Amino acid sequence: MRVDVITIFPAYLEPLRLSLLGKARERGMLEINAHDLRDWTTDRHRTVDDTPYGGGPGMVMRPGPWDAALRAITGSAGPAARPRIIVPTPAGRPFTQVYAAELAAAPWLVFCCGRYEGIDARVIDTWADDEISIGDYVLSGGEVATLVMLEAITRLLPGAVGNAESITDDSFAHGLLEGPVYTRPPDWEGRRVPDVLMSGDHGAIARWRRDEALRRTARRRPDLLARVELDAHDQAVVADALSGQPDETGVDRSAAAGANGVQDVVTPAG
Repeated sequence: MRVDVITIFPAYLEPLRLSLLGKARERGMLEINAHDLRDWTTDRHRTVDDTPYGGGPGMVMRPGPWDAALRAITGSAGPAARPRIIVPTPAGRPFTQVYAAELAAAPWLVFCCGRYEGIDARVIDTWADDEISIGDYVLSGGEVATLVMLEAITRLLPGAVGNAESITDDSFAHGLLEGPVYTRPPDWEGRRVPDVLMSGDHGAIARWRRDEALRRTARRRPDLLARVELDAHDQAVVADALSGQPDETGVDRSAAAGANGVQDVVTPAG
């Protein structure tokens, strides 16, 4: 996969040389090119922003440098090989594990890291394939969001993670949050690893892991359950998890579910 990142702070992307991303680059699985947007400015001050039309606070990134940069980066490949161009923005479509897998299948991605009040909308309309948000909050620029997305995407490239099974057990891989995990020692400060995990019974372990994933999802992200197909056992586990259990805000979810209780939350997809 080839990745190009356009930014006014190329040094912000140094973490791309570390850990899993760095190893993927060393193996030739991932090519990452960081570009300084100011290289496509035409004035001696290398200006990339200007005041917004209509007034208001802040500055807006000018269309000229962005258009020149995108033409230079994508033009040599020809229209048939055009990359998927992504603009991180809090106004974008939510970034999810499913979306990460979709992007991991693309041969070439270009990330446009905006700053200030954002990039002139005409650039977005002309060039962007995706506007993506990593959460309901505002950052100072798109660089952090790009790092987050590339971390998630790179993990899904074939061979990037040594043990492929770790990907299939990730949170959201099956629509649920991942349950708790444990390692040695079996007893730490009086707190024991659940006996089932040391039983050697693979069927019982698999059932326990799904039950714990259901409990954690029900208590922390009940909105996810509406998109997961649940059998009778699953629904009983969820009902038990929600029964009288407050969420992180102190709200009793079972009471908040109304007269129908858990049925309002765990309707299977279909």
